[in-house]
This record gives sequence, structure tokens and C-alpha cells, in this order.
Amino acid sequence: ARVDFDYVCIDMQHGMADYQVATVMLQAITLTQMGTPICRVPWNEPGIIGRMLDAGAQGIIIPMVNSAEEAVRAVDATKYPPLGQRSHGPTIIGGRARSLGEEYYPTANDTNACIPMIETRDAVENLDEILAVDGVDAIYVGPSDLSLSYGYGPAYSDDNEEYKEVLEYIVERCNKAGKVAGIHSTVGLAPNRREKGFMMQTISGDVAALAKGSYRDLQDARAGETGDGSSRIY
Repeated sequence: ARVDFDYVCIDMQHGMADYQVATVMLQAITLTQMGTPICRVPWNEPGIIGRMLDAGAQGIIIPMVNSAEEAVRAVDATKYPPLGQRSHGPTIIGGRARSLGEEYYPTANDTNACIPMIETRDAVENLDEILAVDGVDAIYVGPSDLSLSYGYGPAYSDDNEEYKEVLEYIVERCNKAGKVAGIHSTVGLAPNRREKGFMMQTISGDVAALAKGSYRDLQDARAGETGDGSSRIY
């Protein structure tokens, strides 16, 4: 978070973090008061969504939302009444909620984002209805699953013209609905996707970032690069 990312996402769907680990990670992110802590939950279920919000997540990415009905379920789990049906957890673990105290509840529906994932052909066909659900703040494309659902194989690039048209359609519909278009991305793909209109992008993960940084440092050391003479890590 101190690197100054706009947000830091804990992946409980395909990552290794369970609830206890994710809770500690959320506390660490919150204490930096920098990157917004969000969480991708493993499924569209109110129990895990509520627990992660109670733990301090300020955004929930919900996988495999394919219809307006499923988007309503996601909103219900993410937002307090009258917008949703989120349960009141009196023991708020997150540092942000503790510091805000009573102010947390009136502002939670505005500050805690509900972000359904668009990962299938069905979701694209129902995109307008999903975006029209009150309480959906953004959508987040799972590019590989989306590409697989169209029969193209995992999407490691945007070279497929038909697939690019699908992505462009998603951005166009989001813009019309006034909702943020997000996508799982890479450093190499991010500039072009931003130009196309994807304003929320996850550009790397912890394992990849650690590997790339370690490789770069090793190559610099072997090449005799002296750097700035500082012992600072970042």
C-alpha cells in the first residue's frame, strides 16, 4: 500500500488468503492510510462478503455475476438498508471503521463499493441490466474467463479482434451507465486499456511483483549498478 497504489486487492478467490490472513492484511493496508483496501471474495454469498467488510474492506469484487438478479444479491450483501440487506456487525475489526465509530454506518454505503465481475457471455448479454442495479458501483472484467466463455482460450493479450470488440462494448455500456469499468490487467496492457476506458486495473500480484523486483535487483547487482547509495527499500 505504501507504494501508493490507488487500491490494494486481497484475492480470496484464486489467491491463498483465508479469512484470518485476509483480516490481518486488511488491517495492514488500512494502517498505511494510502491504498484503498478491497477484497475479491470466492463467491457471491452474504456471509463472506459481510465478514470482509466488517474486517475493513472498502470494496468487494464478486465473481461470476451473470444477471441482474445475481447483481442484486451482491448489492444486498454489500450495502446496509435501505439499499441492501447487509447485516450489522457490532464488532468492527477494520481500523477505519473503529476510527470513524458511529460515522461509519451513515457513510458505509457510499464508501464500500460493490463490484460485480463480468466473466461470461451471459454477463455481457445482461450487462445493461447488471449496470442498472442500484448499488452497483463498478464492474470488473475477468479477462481469461471471459475469453474462455467465447471460445478463444485464456486471454493473455488483446490481440483477438472479436475479443477486443467485446471489451470495447463493455466500456461503452459502462460509460453510458455512468459506472466504472475495471479489468484484471498487466503492466504491458494497462496503458492501452486505460486509453480504451478501463479506469480500474489490477496490474500485478504480490508473487509476480516480488519475482520481477528480485530479478531486477539481482541483475543490477551483478551488473555493478550502485544505485543512489541509500538503504531504503522504497
